[in-house]
Amino acid sequence: MKIALDPFMHRHLSLEKLPSKVAELGYEWIELSPRGDFLEWFKAPRVFPDRINAFRKALNDANVGIASLLPMYRWASNDEEERKTAVRHWRRAIEIAVELGVDTMNSEFGRGPHPDKGTCYCCHTGSMIEACEDAWWRSIEDLVPIFEKEGINLHIEPHPEDWVETLQPSVDLIRTVNSPRVRFLYCTPHTFYFGDDTVAMLRECADVLAHVHIADTFNHKASSGLRYIINPPGSSARVHQHLNIGQGEVPWDDFYRTLAEIGFDGIMTACVFAWEEKADESGRFMRGEMQRYLDQYFK
Repeated sequence: MKIALDPFMHRHLSLEKLPSKVAELGYEWIELSPRGDFLEWFKAPRVFPDRINAFRKALNDANVGIASLLPMYRWASNDEEERKTAVRHWRRAIEIAVELGVDTMNSEFGRGPHPDKGTCYCCHTGSMIEACEDAWWRSIEDLVPIFEKEGINLHIEPHPEDWVETLQPSVDLIRTVNSPRVRFLYCTPHTFYFGDDTVAMLRECADVLAHVHIADTFNHKASSGLRYIINPPGSSARVHQHLNIGQGEVPWDDFYRTLAEIGFDGIMTACVFAWEEKADESGRFMRGEMQRYLDQYFK
């Protein structure tokens, strides 16, 4: 199992300084999420040979590896030019993974077109879901042969506000892709969007599960929907959070016990975003807590 850190809260550090910080916090692996000087959100990668070489040297010097690269592109946009652009960015990101010797990439199902392209996508109203799914399938048809040719794994997660944000149909979509390279990512801070029964959900996705994100969150559906209070009343805004373990309501004993029961042996990434002012403290705490649960249940 690879225990990784998503260093989003440390994105102020240069790429060259990032690996040593990750090692300092107790991790041997990075899950590199979008950042402006590498895989920027939705835009073409800002990567060139000198940058790759310097980053590779920093990784080697710190004895830290890249467990996964996390690009975010609009591959589910129903604007065909935007979707084709996203696929082009994906192709370059795959080339970068190959150059770095990285065997895994992960991303989200996607939220459709940029709002400037037309009607803003908002999945919980039901708008554009069918068009976004059709677009995503076109992108998958373009990209999966490349992942298979290059020997790169693709781990996909549903996300709140994606065109799919629940465990199902996400898991069946991945099964329908029918590629050994395409697997499921279970993100614990999205637990209460996925469904209600953590144990049942982990067992249901066990055959395609390859990656988990670790952070806590509140059950936004609990306490008559008042775990989070949003003003003004009637606002369509919805909330989820990425907190330290123990600061929310994810049932961690159930989660880790079930992971052990189903024989999980993939990537486990700490992905807390709520404490930038305490990023070092959070990173160390999460590494210790993940190890404590692993020692308890993976025997």
